[in-house]
Amino acid sequence: MIDPKPATPSPQASGGKTSGRKRRFGGTEAQIRSALKFYKVMAYLTGTMLLLLCAELVVRYGFGQYLFAGGTNAVTGQPFGFGFADAEPAGVINGVNVSVTVLIVHGWMYVVYLISNFRLWSLMRWPFLKLVLLALGGVVPFLSFIVEKKFHAEVEAELAANPQAPQRY
Repeated sequence: MIDPKPATPSPQASGGKTSGRKRRFGGTEAQIRSALKFYKVMAYLTGTMLLLLCAELVVRYGFGQYLFAGGTNAVTGQPFGFGFADAEPAGVINGVNVSVTVLIVHGWMYVVYLISNFRLWSLMRWPFLKLVLLALGGVVPFLSFIVEKKFHAEVEAELAANPQAPQRY
């Protein structure tokens, strides 16, 4: 019968030193760097849209105004260019409600941001808690910028510390 060999070298084979657990990634270095770049772009875009969303919510609920583009002023009947108008009663007719557009764009951008989070998380083989922290970056103002900087540095450090780990092919 053949005895199975351990995945890591034994302390006797390495001269008494234990090297610890060998780091393995879920992809090649090029795949990880691609996922990191995609995550970085989405983190900045989603964070910016979240700040716009927060400003829009302050204007809507604090001042009762929507941001409109085009349409007709409901009171005067004059063409409406771009600016704020009353939410209730409707201040602009047939215009594009930019406030609602910001809500929709941020929502879909957050979905793509979550995809970028999952891709990076799965390639790095991180614990689940890191995925949760990455996901919170898209819903807590300014957190996406902070988390992106922290995890970008961590990925770079792990790739530099384990140059042989991402070579799969």
